[in-house]
Amino acid sequence: MPKTAEREPERLPPPISKMLRVDELKDGEERSIEINRAERDTIAKLLELVALDDLRFTFRIQRRGDGRLALSGTLAAAVTQTCVVTVEPVASTPEVPVEIEFWPRHLIEDRAETIDEAASHGTLDWPEPIIDSKIDLGPVIYETLATGLDPYPKREGVSFEWAEPGAESGPEEKPESPFAALKQLK
Repeated sequence: MPKTAEREPERLPPPISKMLRVDELKDGEERSIEINRAERDTIAKLLELVALDDLRFTFRIQRRGDGRLALSGTLAAAVTQTCVVTVEPVASTPEVPVEIEFWPRHLIEDRAETIDEAASHGTLDWPEPIIDSKIDLGPVIYETLATGLDPYPKREGVSFEWAEPGAESGPEEKPESPFAALKQLK
């Protein structure tokens, strides 16, 4: 029976793409990418945001040996989310630090062969590929924003604490610990 080739799973295109040619990047040069309104609207819809009024990424690239690149920068945004308690809009301006490496594909494939060794040393940060002498910062920007958002945004002064109707508790009252309840059983 002939062996069939394994198919790679289909990947969805990233919500935004910001391709940069590696040969146009100067070592140590600071750059900035501002995301336009249409791209911000797409991202806001995917992340279920009320609004995404600003999104910019400032970064610096350092060249490493063997064609590798190290990127460090900051993602800054003006975001409006929905309060998980009151369902009212909550504005925030997250600034998220970013550090990531881009490697030629053949180096990533070589690393994949030694993944068990890497896992035993705790070095599982996976580099992004350099494809056709280009890097795409779009997925980096999207994923950094997605992971940098507050997962439970709340308006100031709002809390999750539950109180029974009619029950009042003063600040000096402390809830009984489970150990106190066990002590009463003795």
